[in-house]
Amino acid sequence: MMKKQLQQRLFIAHRGISARYPENTLAAFNGAIDAGAHMIELDVCLSKDRHLVVIHDETVDRTTNGTGPVKTLTLAQLRQLDAGSWFDPRFHAERLPTLSQVLDTVKGHLLVNIEIKPEAFEEKRPADAVERQVLDLVREKNMLDDVLVSSFEWQVLENLRKIDPGIALGLLSEVPADENLLHWYQRIKGFSWHPDFRVLTQQQVNTLHDMGACVFPYAVDGEIDTRGMLAMGVDGLIVDDPRQMI
Repeated sequence: MMKKQLQQRLFIAHRGISARYPENTLAAFNGAIDAGAHMIELDVCLSKDRHLVVIHDETVDRTTNGTGPVKTLTLAQLRQLDAGSWFDPRFHAERLPTLSQVLDTVKGHLLVNIEIKPEAFEEKRPADAVERQVLDLVREKNMLDDVLVSSFEWQVLENLRKIDPGIALGLLSEVPADENLLHWYQRIKGFSWHPDFRVLTQQQVNTLHDMGACVFPYAVDGEIDTRGMLAMGVDGLIVDDPRQMI
């Protein structure tokens, strides 16, 4: 189980070292290894031909030289896009990686937090649904003990729990932990709660810890109250820049 590996407060690199490299690229994830991160956080969407692609936005417009929704482009089309020049011209050779490529790159070096984007969720739950593909790939790579799957979409996590009783699941939230959120956390038998750092309070940290949860607040637009979060006793920080860790 992943819990056995958590011996310290984790430095979790948000989309890789996204302050220094183009986010969600192999450069950013290799940068996380070099920076001494304990875990990377990344985002997964489905391509038109239903491959697992690592990108945050619903469209490719912001982080590549392409345009349009990710789900309307095939993997071959996505691989042609320049995913680095928007950040700095020296990263012009960076491409959108597949989840498989990222796992191969970091295996043995880092833990991995795979965030499944809500727009990839399908209520009809096809055989190749995003959550099933993620789980199958993690199993194939023999990385179940190294991976945490998170999402804002609670049904994604519930589906994963039904498939696998042991995989670590993290519930993302932009709002404080209320009764509804705590209900869902218990229902999915969660491993961790990932709140927007701005909504976190000491009482909530205590409540989640009492439930056996790890608490990993995430940075917003590159900002996070590092000292305040650590003073509350959180278990790790999802940050853009190594300098945000103390």
